[in-house]
Amino acid sequence: MADGQPIVGRETELAELSALAASPDGRALLLRGEAGVGKSVLLDAAAARSLALGHRVVRAAGVGAESELPFAGLHQLLHPLLPQAAGLDRVTRTAFDTVFGRTTGEAPSVMTLGVAVLDLFALVSGDSPLLVVVDDAHWFDAQSAEVGRFIARRLSGHAVSMAVGVRADLPSAWDAAGLPELTVPALDPRAAARLLDAHAPDLSTAARHQVLAQARGNPLALLELPRALREGTAHGAGPGELPLSRRLEQLYGDRIRTLAAAERTELLRAALDGTGAAPSPADRARHRLRAVDGALAAGLLTVDAATGDPVFRHPLVRSALLQSATPNERRAAHAELARLHHADIERHAVHLAAATVDPDEAVATVLERAARSATARGAATSAVALLTRAAELSPAAGPRSRRLGDAAFVAAQSALLDQAQELREASDRLAGAHRSPTAVITSAYASLYRDGDVRSAHRRVAAALGSLPPDGDPETRTRLLNLLLAISLFAADPALWTVTDALVDEVPGTSYTALYRDAFGDLARRGTGARERVQDAFARLGEEQPWDVMRLGVAAYYLDALGDQRPLVRRVADREADSGAVTNAMTLLQLVMLDQINSGDWDAAERTGLRGLDLTAVHGYALFAQQYHGFLGLVAARRGDLEAATAALNRLDRWARPRGVGHLTQLAEAIGTTAHLTAGDFEGAYSYASGLAAPGTFTPYSQQALRTLLDLVESAVHTGRAAQARAHAVAARDQGLPAISPYLGFLTAAALAMTEDDTRAGEAFERAVAHPAGAEYPFELARVRLAQGMWLRRARERAAARTVLAQAAEAFDRLGAAPWARRARAELRAAGAAAAHGAEGPAAALTAQERQIAELAASGLSNKKIGARLSLSPRTVGAHLYRVFPKLGISSRASLRDALAGNSAEAG
Repeated sequence: MADGQPIVGRETELAELSALAASPDGRALLLRGEAGVGKSVLLDAAAARSLALGHRVVRAAGVGAESELPFAGLHQLLHPLLPQAAGLDRVTRTAFDTVFGRTTGEAPSVMTLGVAVLDLFALVSGDSPLLVVVDDAHWFDAQSAEVGRFIARRLSGHAVSMAVGVRADLPSAWDAAGLPELTVPALDPRAAARLLDAHAPDLSTAARHQVLAQARGNPLALLELPRALREGTAHGAGPGELPLSRRLEQLYGDRIRTLAAAERTELLRAALDGTGAAPSPADRARHRLRAVDGALAAGLLTVDAATGDPVFRHPLVRSALLQSATPNERRAAHAELARLHHADIERHAVHLAAATVDPDEAVATVLERAARSATARGAATSAVALLTRAAELSPAAGPRSRRLGDAAFVAAQSALLDQAQELREASDRLAGAHRSPTAVITSAYASLYRDGDVRSAHRRVAAALGSLPPDGDPETRTRLLNLLLAISLFAADPALWTVTDALVDEVPGTSYTALYRDAFGDLARRGTGARERVQDAFARLGEEQPWDVMRLGVAAYYLDALGDQRPLVRRVADREADSGAVTNAMTLLQLVMLDQINSGDWDAAERTGLRGLDLTAVHGYALFAQQYHGFLGLVAARRGDLEAATAALNRLDRWARPRGVGHLTQLAEAIGTTAHLTAGDFEGAYSYASGLAAPGTFTPYSQQALRTLLDLVESAVHTGRAAQARAHAVAARDQGLPAISPYLGFLTAAALAMTEDDTRAGEAFERAVAHPAGAEYPFELARVRLAQGMWLRRARERAAARTVLAQAAEAFDRLGAAPWARRARAELRAAGAAAAHGAEGPAAALTAQERQIAELAASGLSNKKIGARLSLSPRTVGAHLYRVFPKLGISSRASLRDALAGNSAEAG
């Protein structure tokens, strides 16, 4: 099993991991199993398979001692790759420098940092595929785990795969990642017997049966129990027995107690410092194990084949060391480690606090400084723990109160609302276990709109619904259900929606609640026929019911039925704003703004957005404020104001992601998609769009997954992912999206046209631009005409191309979408229209060799293959490309094809 010996009984798991290692397209796999079941051995096998194929492998391992240190896991993972980050743009490099403490500045959002990691992975995998291996991921710090989940869901289309191992018996941040899972079970009896016989052939029959019975197919137990039997330290199994992982800890604890005191101290320091879990970054000090021959002989340590350093045999050895040490021994080890890490303020503070018992103002001050460092790096949740501990160690009441207040403030900014409430001992804390439904509705609305607290609000409202008697007041039930639907819409969480769907299904009747559920929730699968129901509901609605005007208006927007109700929605919005019903007014103004964005009246949309922001500022509705900022960011992205769009994206993501407001994090991703499309960075656009919906699928309960259909297809087409683009277009048709709304029908027709083969593309484009809904969405229609014109030019139908491209350019001009207009005019010149200037564009600055290398790279060849063709080393090819990128105004090789084509167009 180890040390080069065959892996027994894992044929299925090895085949799955071998396929992952050899996969040409990126994907992630989560290995889940109990302690000692062999996850690490399987991950080692995947890494070895990858290396044998000539791929690159980077590895990291979670360590309990570092689980509270922000970005420790990410730093461990990326450290070998960071030298190559010099080839990335300044913004991406700055994101890494900030979170790893190299520079100060505004901490990047999870989305910005995740995209930066994807960019680095894409750069590194340019020459050969990359396998990312994370072992013991359940011990990753929260910040690293969040970034890890982000990138793991967005590997499609990259030459990057990811294998992650977690314990089945420990909760972790990876549990909700939604990744494909490979469960690693115990060995079956025959395989267990084979493994035992291979490693302990001298056991007596009785001992063999005893080991097999106690190990229960756990490979680590099969290796360790024979030695324990020989040494007389095996712990028997019986009724009420400890879990196997605890019994293995006890075995290791027995061996630890046989060591000399100095050696036990050495091992304890290493365990508390994370030594021996994975290779240490060169710029980070670690406690180095010395004089540990006894631990090696006892099988507690082994020697790392790559470095020659002693490392812990298994994480359970570290756990056993911590369990067996006395409190005084642990504090002494922490004190020594605090001295070792004096230059790393956060590590120094963590160890110093653990070594301190009595109040100490000097230690509290160090913890306060560490909290400021953590906050500056985007690790506010760690700062809360540091400030809370600083308060505990404050000798005087004044500083203690101040530090608790600081902790409460940071907790509130981190969406740790319950913890913030407890820390600041707020007088308005809700009291009592039995509360009326009306009180639940009032408090849940406040939690949702003022704080974005979707999780606890959903929990309270669902509990109130569950406690209603069957013959309870129907109006109260309807109000609770409608509130639950609003919360679920903002959460966009399938788990919460499952609860909501079940509660809605329990209530038969003719109310609008079921309609709201079908429109707010899984529209792709429940939306057929809902548009007609909305239109019928509006026909029977009076203006005196603003609540239903608001909710029906939201449903109408998602079903492309808002245009018919435009006068009513605007009239009620104005009326409710004047009368003080601000919740309804703010929502209705959002609908007005979205209608203005779709219809191309972007100046009016910006004015509406600013009006809405004024309302949210007066009434303290943070959730709606973030929405308005997001919609303004979407307008900025379409116009080409990429700085404003990026600022809106980061603001929205930083606020919404920790709170679990998935509806707004998806809006942030839609802004990122549009901004990158506008900038011509189709690789970046694909990273964002494929995070909303994997090609060929539509994420349940995600409104943006449907509305970015064209964005995903367009970015996939421009990055050479023709198969993914076509799969997505066909999936939209087969899912029945055209039957849900005219807008989705138009997007589906456009996606099919963009991905059609050349023999049928002409007719497909004609159908798309003639779709009745196209005129209602001038920005999308102009984009389809631009794509049609590009296809016509490639088909050598230059006169027809000029007509269509001129229409697209004029539409973009009317909208104020300057970058899109420039792109359309560049295509016009390539189609033979008179050019305003005869310059050849940025490509004129390329040398002959740079141009030749750029064209070969744009065709999809790796640096190694280009070098072989031109008799150059891959390193020289890479150096040429790094000079080419800034000359063409791009940041990655994925943009080369379009950059060269654009320059050719300008020349033509």
